[in-house]
Amino acid sequence: MAAPVSEDKNLLDPLFTVVSTTLRLLAGLLLAGFALSALNGSVPLWGGGADAGVCATADWISTNSVNTAGGHVGGDVGDTALGARDGARLDAVARYCAQEPTAGQRTLRILAEVPSFVLLLGGLALLDRLLRSAARDGVHTRRTAAGLRTLALWLLAGGVVSCLAEAAARTALLSTLTTHVAFSAGDVLHALTPPYLLLLTGLGLLVFARITRAGAAMREDLEAVI
Repeated sequence: MAAPVSEDKNLLDPLFTVVSTTLRLLAGLLLAGFALSALNGSVPLWGGGADAGVCATADWISTNSVNTAGGHVGGDVGDTALGARDGARLDAVARYCAQEPTAGQRTLRILAEVPSFVLLLGGLALLDRLLRSAARDGVHTRRTAAGLRTLALWLLAGGVVSCLAEAAARTALLSTLTTHVAFSAGDVLHALTPPYLLLLTGLGLLVFARITRAGAAMREDLEAVI
């Protein structure tokens, strides 16, 4: 058993090193942010201090115009100043910023960014634990299959929850900055950016978890026969 486990460890070493280093770096940055916040009273990493701008972009709200050799058609955007050529249309996406943001607006801005970071940090922690377990016990084990399944569920559930939470927070912030956006289901859907690749990765890991579990069962049966 020692040789196969040793070979598995050698195969996992490059990925384990990258994941472990990245996890420690992110954790260090997070702790440094909290340490700095204790000195200047700002919100770590996301708040940016009392003078930081609180802004939100409504991608579905835009104006456009066409530069036609000295004239503007269809809007009042400065096409010439921004270098639009004759006959080219310039789209301006609406971005709203609070001049004197309230505590509630700052909180909504943080909530619009934090879930993705938590998802990333949690995913790296689960992957780090999975790699450690696989390097210690071997890849083709029930423990590895369980680790893969846990990571897959984290990505699937966490991806959906973080996406919805960020869209809701961004919409709520926009509703305090413009009359064109209300905190409604329709506007939340406009702000939603489905994490398709993340969901596909989670589904793929679920499949690999089933394959690994089946392989572990076959290995146990073979060892029992031998």
